[in-house]
Amino acid sequence: MRLSAFAARFNAGTGTAQLMEDLAAAMSGGSATAMLGGGNPADIPEAQALFQECMQRIVADRARCANILGDYGSPKGDAAFIAELARMLSREHGWDITPEHIALTSGSQSAFFILFNMLGGDFPDGRRKRILLPMAPEYIGYGDVGLSDDLFTARLPVIETGAERMFKYRPDFERLEVGDDIGALCVSRPTNPTGNVLTGAEIARLDELARGRGIPLIIDNAYGLPFPNIIFNDDATPLWNENIILSMSLSKLGLPGVRTGIVVARPELIRAVKSVNGVINLALGNLGPALALEIIRSGAMRRLCDDIIRPYYMSKARRTVALLREKLDGLNYRIHRPEGAIFLWLWLPDLPISSAELYQRLKRRGVLVIAGEHFFPGLRDDWPHSRQCIRLSYVAADEVVATGVEIIADELRKL
Repeated sequence: MRLSAFAARFNAGTGTAQLMEDLAAAMSGGSATAMLGGGNPADIPEAQALFQECMQRIVADRARCANILGDYGSPKGDAAFIAELARMLSREHGWDITPEHIALTSGSQSAFFILFNMLGGDFPDGRRKRILLPMAPEYIGYGDVGLSDDLFTARLPVIETGAERMFKYRPDFERLEVGDDIGALCVSRPTNPTGNVLTGAEIARLDELARGRGIPLIIDNAYGLPFPNIIFNDDATPLWNENIILSMSLSKLGLPGVRTGIVVARPELIRAVKSVNGVINLALGNLGPALALEIIRSGAMRRLCDDIIRPYYMSKARRTVALLREKLDGLNYRIHRPEGAIFLWLWLPDLPISSAELYQRLKRRGVLVIAGEHFFPGLRDDWPHSRQCIRLSYVAADEVVATGVEIIADELRKL
């Protein structure tokens, strides 16, 4: 059987596919003893209790339950949830948001597949446009979703080193040029993999650059504001206007299984997302929006994000940083300043092998991380730094994280 170029593109093996295969193996009882590689959120008891309460209210309403499970939804997403979300965003942040500004997708990865291929690639007038990632490293999942070659271009960051073996990436605005071949800018905030949170001034400057070219700024808000608020900086604020495409998700609230992504953008783009959904999915799932609607209507969303999710991850991040400092003592390493998300980004300047080779060595010892090479889509510079980093998830039980860090430290000392 011969397959098309479309099949070859997705069948060739990708960083995203490797991540998800490793995650599936670990979750199904594979040989891994320390799962520090995936993006699965933590099982937070207080959050799970809230989800169960919401589920019980839904199941108790026979007619509503029958509708959720037995009827097709809309290709735009559940209208009641979209309306409630629009009211919440308008009320809490003063954004001029209506239901016409919101569409749902089957998870945020699906949203980026749609957005990137609508705003980049080949255009009817013969031009080809790319998506600019203003500051590498960026999310592993971006690089694999393009339907055309050379869809992404990325820029190197400025590296600031600080005390206590910390460092931080910042956009290099002096070298950040936005050419005519750029269809959109895209950043994640907090950044996956590093936990970097772009400041309000940095986001505003990126928005200004995008406006100057008449193109949108995409903000991947999978971990950020207004929810799930896995941001540890008290001065970070959410931003949206009609030049910004804001992508959100229910996954990092603790609901990755319901596969619900959210796109907030100007109405003409939302209509295009709806059209693609209708072709690819016919309709979107009903369960995720129903659960989120219950959370918002009950007034529990802010409590869930601010009082349960955020402090849980902040505490886990601090404990894992302390553990790394203890176990890596005497080695040359730096940790990206943890400002949000659910990962730590470890830089090993003296690493004598690539991080991909380190990944394989750790995997054989039952520890799963993600090699840094996968987080630089669109980067054309041969930057040794990209092969000196690994991403660690700290959401597992403390004893699992401790086992993983112990093995990582031991392996590094053997090199």
